[in-house]
Amino acid sequence: MAEQPKLLGALPSPFVYRVIWALKLKAIPYEFIEEDLTNKSPLLLKYNPVHKKIPVFLHGDKPVCESMIIVEYIDEVWPQNPLLPKDPYERALARFWVKFAEDKGTAVWRMFRSKGEELEKTMKETQEMLQTVEEHGIGEKKFFGGESIGIADIAFGSVVYWLEVIEEAVGKGAVFEAHRFPRLDAWIKNFKQVPVIKENLPERDWMVTFFKNRREALVGSA
Repeated sequence: MAEQPKLLGALPSPFVYRVIWALKLKAIPYEFIEEDLTNKSPLLLKYNPVHKKIPVFLHGDKPVCESMIIVEYIDEVWPQNPLLPKDPYERALARFWVKFAEDKGTAVWRMFRSKGEELEKTMKETQEMLQTVEEHGIGEKKFFGGESIGIADIAFGSVVYWLEVIEEAVGKGAVFEAHRFPRLDAWIKNFKQVPVIKENLPERDWMVTFFKNRREALVGSA
């Protein structure tokens, strides 16, 4: 029997959850190894010596790093329940939106770490990112690629679900408003109701407390 894959991570990292969702959607058994990011393990330092970051996916003795690269690797190695479309053009579109999530989704975390004028700026950038996806990303489809979850949904699920928590932790008003982003609002509700996703979401109240405490440590109380 092949050795069970391992996932090195820390919760509630959205990047780790991307990999968890991919593994669960494909029903791949794996071992989760919890990392203490204040005291990184020799295993993490050995298998991600370049960035020394989570997540790291170990397939045998082969490490794969960076969350969306891991997700694509998983999709190629385990072809059941594909996350990327077969059609080359549709696959290119999916990768485009993954890249957009990677590039523009960072505004959420800059918002989390900022205050004052910088906070207002990052909130605006986050809303602009959401508006772009609202207008051009989903259309009339249930998910980015149609009727089932794909790789772009995994990328954006980790942005939008964590944004809903972060904006509450920041406490400066709603950034993601249902009336302003009706397509995105319908999409995230559909995403969270898929059984595999619903069963593998961090608990919201715990997350809010966690990120409020983390924010206070980073930028001080408001």
